[in-house]
Amino acid sequence: MSVLLHGINILPEFQTYIQQLVHVLQKQGMRVLITRSLHHCMAKGRRRSSLPPVLASQQEIASLDFVLSIGGDGTLLDTISLIGANQTPILGINTGRMGFLATIAKEEIESAVEDLLVGKYSLENRSLVHLESSIPLFDGMNFGLNEFTIHKRDTSSMITVHTYIDGDYLNSYWADGLIVSTPTGSTGYSLSCGGPLISPVAKNFVITPVSPHNLNVRPIVVSDDSEISFKIEGRSEKFLVSLDSRSTPIDASVSLKVKKEKFSARLVKFHNYSFFDTLRQKLNWGYDMRN
Repeated sequence: MSVLLHGINILPEFQTYIQQLVHVLQKQGMRVLITRSLHHCMAKGRRRSSLPPVLASQQEIASLDFVLSIGGDGTLLDTISLIGANQTPILGINTGRMGFLATIAKEEIESAVEDLLVGKYSLENRSLVHLESSIPLFDGMNFGLNEFTIHKRDTSSMITVHTYIDGDYLNSYWADGLIVSTPTGSTGYSLSCGGPLISPVAKNFVITPVSPHNLNVRPIVVSDDSEISFKIEGRSEKFLVSLDSRSTPIDASVSLKVKKEKFSARLVKFHNYSFFDTLRQKLNWGYDMRN
């Protein structure tokens, strides 16, 4: 069994747990590889010869059994970009704060590896959003797990985003921007802009305006079989579009359309995990004394 470890900017106090993880995996006879970014973090103050080998090429990902994402939810989003259409199962180990996606705490590493080895887990398919544009964007990695966003640049005036569902006119959003969120992304940027929470296996997109000028404009939930297209207007010549944490400027001449990606992200889900338990814990539901 081959396993890849991926992490970005790992704090020194957490490196002991990574060493423990590598030891547990190798003790179980697994072939362990690490990404170049994680190698860079772990190599500080250590003999490079004591580290697992670095992933040689993108093609090698296809032969992996699992990828372990070490960090927060942002690292897991980066892991999905790294894997792409290979759909290698991902286990998120949480060194961050919220951990909606990276759910395994550092104290649970050894038991999580044991459950992985004996098959005490399931795989949860999370839908991705796919971007089609009239010019190449995001170096061909035109998909995201959380959301696609159109946003004004810096302190410029509001923009108008004319939005269409399967070619039918929906609305012209006069706002700071517009978010098209997957169910997974409903707990992220969309939530902070007033969007609804959606079960991660639902078959929907959420269209959420960012600071709309019209107060009666509300988020709307649509089928993820829909194709959502846009035309942008504004005083500024440039706008920002983003997929998860990756963003790039474009001008109004660029045509944009989003739909569900053909492949999905496969997240390892242990049998004692509950999305609703995570919601209550991370959002502090039930801390009111009346409960």
